[in-house]
Amino acid sequence: MSGSGVVEEIGAQGARVRALAVLRVRGRAAGIALLPTAAAVVLFAAGATGRLTGGSWDAARWIVSSVAVVVLLCAAAVAAVIARARPALSPTVEIAESSAPDLYRLVRELAERLDVPAPSSIALTPDCDSWLEDRTHPAHALADASAGPTDPPAADTPGTPAGTHGTPAAGRRAAPAAPAAPVLVIGSPFLWWMRVAELRAVLAPVVAGTGPASQPDIAAARRFVRGLDAAVALAAREDLGLIRRAALAVVGGVARLMLRACAEHAALMERGVASAASERAQSVDYGLRIVAQEQVGLAYAGWDRLLTRVALPAWRMGRWPSRLDVGVVSALTELSRRDRLAEGFASRLGERPACDLLEEPGVVDEAASLLAARLFHGGPAASGPDWSPVDWQQYPEEVVDRKWRTEAARLHRVLDGMGVRSPARPGDPTADAAVPGPTLDRVMDHLAGRGEEAGDILAAAISAEVVREEAEAVPQAPSAPQAAETTGDALALRGSDPLPLFPLMPPRTGRELLADHITAMVCCAAVDTAGAAPGLDWLDGPALLMDGRRRTDLAGGVLSLVEDGDGEPLRQWLAATGVRAEKPVRLV
Repeated sequence: MSGSGVVEEIGAQGARVRALAVLRVRGRAAGIALLPTAAAVVLFAAGATGRLTGGSWDAARWIVSSVAVVVLLCAAAVAAVIARARPALSPTVEIAESSAPDLYRLVRELAERLDVPAPSSIALTPDCDSWLEDRTHPAHALADASAGPTDPPAADTPGTPAGTHGTPAAGRRAAPAAPAAPVLVIGSPFLWWMRVAELRAVLAPVVAGTGPASQPDIAAARRFVRGLDAAVALAAREDLGLIRRAALAVVGGVARLMLRACAEHAALMERGVASAASERAQSVDYGLRIVAQEQVGLAYAGWDRLLTRVALPAWRMGRWPSRLDVGVVSALTELSRRDRLAEGFASRLGERPACDLLEEPGVVDEAASLLAARLFHGGPAASGPDWSPVDWQQYPEEVVDRKWRTEAARLHRVLDGMGVRSPARPGDPTADAAVPGPTLDRVMDHLAGRGEEAGDILAAAISAEVVREEAEAVPQAPSAPQAAETTGDALALRGSDPLPLFPLMPPRTGRELLADHITAMVCCAAVDTAGAAPGLDWLDGPALLMDGRRRTDLAGGVLSLVEDGDGEPLRQWLAATGVRAEKPVRLV
């Protein structure tokens, strides 16, 4: 056996040992629950043989028997809750084999080369990561059985509502000795950014994990730990009635005790599984894996910038970019150009992209983009009047320009509420001290020279207005058929329901909101009076274009006005660019 094989065997054996340690925690818990019953059996057996007789021993027998019955009932209730609690599923877009036969073929050939079971199905996640997910917990099988059986994993029913629980092989409970293979979850940005060979190299150690996952002890230990985790989460829910909450508090306490007892063993088990999988994958494209890992880091950087700088402004406007994965390629191309990483870049892009393994990459991209909006912003599951898709060609006009004018309108609406009037300027017929007007001068004169106090008051008023508008604009969740129509016949969304929310950024402070609104007002004035245009920067989001070039020197003047009450730097910028601060702007 080679050195790599020895290391792999050591890792696999260590994982099995730790899995048995996890299962021993379950056995000890069962033993503790049976102790009163064992004591009662001993007392009754002694009484039947003429020993331990008398009034006190008779009383002890019935007391211990009563305690045993109560403990057994409680143990059975705890075991039932743990067994039936639904472990959380990662929110994913399920990929039917009919919609990605080449991708399934690549994964199966990879599993064959690694001599491990092939994953049962493939799903995508809007993140830069890949993993195997066990979806064989009995609770998932019960949930799917209640909805009716389905055929092979790829053939999801078109009417499946978004955000449902379950495994593709619904209604079939795997035998303990041969658990179903886990699902391969792939980060959707990888498919668009990586080449086919790079994707295969990145997936090799992930797919290799199906070997240890098929070992019965490891599979049973994983199911047990996930059941404990689900029971703890169930007990922590706030939407339970008083009686159920009290009952589940006991269950949650017991589950937490067992989870703490097996946490170290479970962590070491997973470490052993990862070590064994990594060693097994050494034989597949090892040299290319090093290069591919560099692309993973680059993809993560571009994906993060795309979501926080480009997608988030659109989501806040009630629009969701429908081609985020296409956008990440543009973002990474721009990042490579700026950081001078483009050496050899053109030749790499000439190779076959991994998204070619999909039959309809546009449909998959749209489903992953919608899921990203739900996960990172909390948007609804399907399009509606207040939640509609936008493509990249429409982004400058339908997102950037609308964002600027919406924020400018909000700024002037707040000033109206504060009673702020437009400044009167000699010889300017458009200025009227008695009538508020949507001019940049109005904003600048209110803040300039008045220092921190005026800015704080205006920032607080804008923050309150934003909170009020967001509370009023909460979109209604669509019905199940509407949600299903978004993904089409070949795709389905799976995960916890409701989906967890992972905000990309913390809430903006009042000062940040004020700076954003003043920037929006300046951009509106530039578009209306100086021939500027809204644009899209793939790494920085909304951009102001003047003479076809992006202006990046506006932030300094805005910050001077907001932080110091000094409007002179901004006025100098306006004069240099020909923007008329005294002219009214068009609002939404």
